Amino acid sequence: MSETGSFPWIPGNFLALPPDQSDLDGAGVVLIPVPYDSTTSFRSGAREGPGAIIEASYGLEDYDCELDSDVSLVGIHTTPALEPHMGGPAAMVQRVRQAVGAYTGKGKLVGVLGGEHSIATGSVQAHLESHPDLSVLYLDAHADLRDSYMGTPWGHASGARRIHEMCPLVLVGVRSLALEERDYIRSASLPTFFWPPPGGDGTSMIGEILDHLGSTVYISVDLDVLDPSMMSAVGTPEPGGMDWYQLTALLNGVA
Repeated sequence: MSETGSFPWIPGNFLALPPDQSDLDGAGVVLIPVPYDSTTSFRSGAREGPGAIIEASYGLEDYDCELDSDVSLVGIHTTPALEPHMGGPAAMVQRVRQAVGAYTGKGKLVGVLGGEHSIATGSVQAHLESHPDLSVLYLDAHADLRDSYMGTPWGHASGARRIHEMCPLVLVGVRSLALEERDYIRSASLPTFFWPPPGGDGTSMIGEILDHLGSTVYISVDLDVLDPSMMSAVGTPEPGGMDWYQLTALLNGVA
């Protein structure tokens, strides 16, 4: 909480950080809210995600037990929400690319809060400009490998396909896909880890997953990778997903 004059205000940024921990110049991390869900094909509402995440973060402690550090000391700047482009999905992907690129070009670690999964395409494009050796860990209950869906190649069902055309990609958590996507996985020899794994809880696969990734990794998380018993507030929930500890074990392995 910060104070202006005699009134206490809650800053509208991630973790409700005061200016000295959230101004752009001193921040090591920049978060870009992208309230966009124009190509969703089942339940809408992903556009409400960025605001809900930021509001929920007000209740988090700045100190992280696993890291044994106060994450606010890194400096986390939250930008205003990126306005959706009404010119279509392709235009929105490019708007995200430009917005992310404005901060990666300044040496910031940039995170994007969605929003539907198509926005990851533009973010990866921007990161590739700064990190040509980038590989992508794509966590999703769905393959997102359709070449085109509902008239566009830039929607949520094609995000992983567009990214894989740009750089190495590893799919983890998949448990729903079309025949077209299965054929693409096989023809492209795309590393894909279905969920739940046959036997075990999946943590035994972490080493193999990491073997397919390079030294510079972009992580893209669709929250439907989690089991609906833990995360039901998604557009297309699928039974049988990861639990919190499996997901964090994988993320810790990448880190």
